[in-house]
Amino acid sequence: MLSYSYWELKEWFTNIDFTIIGSGIVGLNCALYLKKKYPKAKIVVLEKGVLPQGASSKNAGFACFGSLSELIDDLKTHTEEEVFNLVKKRWEGLELLRKNLGDKTINFQQNQGYELFLDSELFNQCIEKKESINALLSPLFKRPVFKKEDNIFKFRNIHNNYITNIFEGQIDTGKMVVELLSKVLKSGVQIINATEVVEFHDDLNGVSIKTNRVDFITKKLLLATNGFSQSLLSEEVKPARAQVLITKPIKNLAIKGTFHLDKGYYYFRNIDNRVLFGGGRNLDFITEETTRFEQTELIQNKLEEILKETILPGQKVEIEHRWSGIMGVGNQKKAIVKQISNNVYCGIRLGGMGVAIGSIVGKELAELV
Repeated sequence: MLSYSYWELKEWFTNIDFTIIGSGIVGLNCALYLKKKYPKAKIVVLEKGVLPQGASSKNAGFACFGSLSELIDDLKTHTEEEVFNLVKKRWEGLELLRKNLGDKTINFQQNQGYELFLDSELFNQCIEKKESINALLSPLFKRPVFKKEDNIFKFRNIHNNYITNIFEGQIDTGKMVVELLSKVLKSGVQIINATEVVEFHDDLNGVSIKTNRVDFITKKLLLATNGFSQSLLSEEVKPARAQVLITKPIKNLAIKGTFHLDKGYYYFRNIDNRVLFGGGRNLDFITEETTRFEQTELIQNKLEEILKETILPGQKVEIEHRWSGIMGVGNQKKAIVKQISNNVYCGIRLGGMGVAIGSIVGKELAELV
């Protein structure tokens, strides 16, 4: 292990009031709210990656709160009140994100969300439930959220109607993370990258932390590790990998908005005149329950097939880049925000809705202390 100097140990690893693990949306928002609450506190954020490692800077940038089929599916395992509260939290989280960072800064656009259907059966099921879901959400949005629309973008091999979410938007994920990092650093919080927490122990008077680089003590520890939480916590959260590809720029790309396909397991959008397309986890759930940042031939081939046969039929398409992100999911959609022990807290299991609820979960995590 590298030996740090007296100066380094004194400035970075001594007399720490709050240590946050994870520099994603939750961790950075938590740091900002803690600094507002305790302006003189010494706050350190530990990040195991060179950049935020989970899903915060790797997602598709959907400012969404659930497609119609997803909400109908949620009602099989959640009460109407629980589903309403899930949507409410996502919507309030998006509003908080926009308020904190500014629409222009994160390039927020409300271009609507479109759900596409591979078969008529699921489409008809959704149409049957559309009015009841609109009624359920009416106290929050004051007007119908979902409506039927023709296939205006001329996608192939799908039902000839979409179900449109008029409130759905999109952001530039990279700009969001850069702005959050900038705000946190300006507030006086220290961010230490490429440092992985191996274990910690709550010793009642503080928490001793062992990392791959240095050991130190903090008064309070807050975990914002989401899909990576299993290595440090015994909470009901599993990693869920999401694979993504992006094309080279496409001239006159007419697609505008955010698009969900096959119950939301596939999703795509136009960003900088490219198609960003991700998903396919449902092809192999077990393999995708991993924290390894890799792509698989099975899912990448399926993404390319749908891209070329459904999204951009008859067009020459070149893939420029592929990547993956790690989400945190569980048997319930509600995030886990709670005290673990005397000095340890967590805000995890964002269920693939990090853009929507990350800001509010970070705030709630800070408020626990």
